[in-house]
Amino acid sequence: MPAPHDGATREAAACDSAVHEGILRRQGARESAARTYARSLPIVPVRARGLTIEGADGRRYLDCLSGAGTLALGHNHPVVLEAIRKVLDSGAPLHVLDLATPVKDAFTTELFRTLPPALADRARIQFCGPAGTDAVEAALKLVRTATGRSGLLAFTGAYHGMTAGALEASGGAQDVRVTRLPYPQDYRCPFGIGGPRGAELAARWTTSLLDDTKSGVPRPAGMILEPVQGEGGVIPAPDAWLRRMRSITEQRSIPLIADEVQTGVGRTGAFWAVDHSGVVPDVMVLSKAVGGSLPLAVVVYHEDLDVWSPGAHAGTFRGNQLAMAAGAATLAYVRENQLDRRAAELGTRIIGQLRQLAKEFACIGDVRGRGLMIGVELVDPAQTAAAPFAVGSDSLSDDPLLGDCAAPPLPAAPALAAAVRDACLDRGLIVELGGRHSSVVRLLPPLTLTDEQATAVVDRLTDALAAVAEAHGR
Repeated sequence: MPAPHDGATREAAACDSAVHEGILRRQGARESAARTYARSLPIVPVRARGLTIEGADGRRYLDCLSGAGTLALGHNHPVVLEAIRKVLDSGAPLHVLDLATPVKDAFTTELFRTLPPALADRARIQFCGPAGTDAVEAALKLVRTATGRSGLLAFTGAYHGMTAGALEASGGAQDVRVTRLPYPQDYRCPFGIGGPRGAELAARWTTSLLDDTKSGVPRPAGMILEPVQGEGGVIPAPDAWLRRMRSITEQRSIPLIADEVQTGVGRTGAFWAVDHSGVVPDVMVLSKAVGGSLPLAVVVYHEDLDVWSPGAHAGTFRGNQLAMAAGAATLAYVRENQLDRRAAELGTRIIGQLRQLAKEFACIGDVRGRGLMIGVELVDPAQTAAAPFAVGSDSLSDDPLLGDCAAPPLPAAPALAAAVRDACLDRGLIVELGGRHSSVVRLLPPLTLTDEQATAVVDRLTDALAAVAEAHGR
């Protein structure tokens, strides 16, 4: 017979499950149809610490979404909680618009300490609304005001936010005043070449577009780019190409905006992703991890662009004291503990392990990333890859001007990627999808990830991939 407490345990579990299902049911009935993560991750978090989330149903998960990169130190890190408690216990005002406070002063001091020195020495900061897209809007408004021009240069696959101006600069926009440029990548190179040669052609295209008097593209107000495209499929920009973009824009007096909303605060293995290339942008857009898990967004820019008149840009919630305190604590902790270097080392190891895994599973088309910003692209090996540059019966792949074309990639497999995400969740691992066709499984674990946790993440992902590959015969 079962022990006396077994019935009580089952009853408690049933109660937890009922609470879990009830909350999800009410969310579905009350919340907007625009909700996203809640659809693919039907969990109800009630407790969290570090990498781990516990749901209302009692299940535990390893969180490799990290608030879409917001939680640099994971959930409820002690230094973040202590910083928040200190402000609460001090009796300091929590809302001050843009007034100066000791908390804000400490945040800006710590932030400037981490910036590329050539920018920090002559930088200004604008506190914006609480989301990254608000900071993007402010950055676009800034360069348009400073230059007196209106057009923008952005890149295919870009994601800069969901407000109107940010969407204009993002890859899925239509009917906009933004010129779209090719973003270099190896696996799905727009020129079918990949590598340094593909990046070189992308840079030449940019130069030609700007210098050709008949291109139809007047000199723009700015260029905005992500050093690593996140939502676009975890695509790191080549360092040499980034330096070319800096040179191209500098020579033509075009402000360069680096969107570091997701790549910042150690995520890519350097404190800021532009640090890998040594590029110093004119403008940096910062959010997510910069608030230490609380809503905060800022624009940092060269003082020569600071031509705004008082009140030219504002926002009611630009003075969030708790976010500034949490952000300062996070920035200092990452810097003092060199978590950017840790992310580089651990990311290299995980990417290497996943690339070995790709040799076993034909459904893995590519593994890429930088630091702890990692993507696994799922493809359909049963389908035939389209030949690049095919024109009738002729092919340009042997053209000496193009060089050797890379092997064409297999078609993206969004259904397989979704199946892998679901299989991961079944195994207690939270991941999300990205990329042009939502076919890239993305890993964004906190920078505090331990070796043991990294092993557990890879093991669970491996098991999920194996199960999905077996079920689909891939």
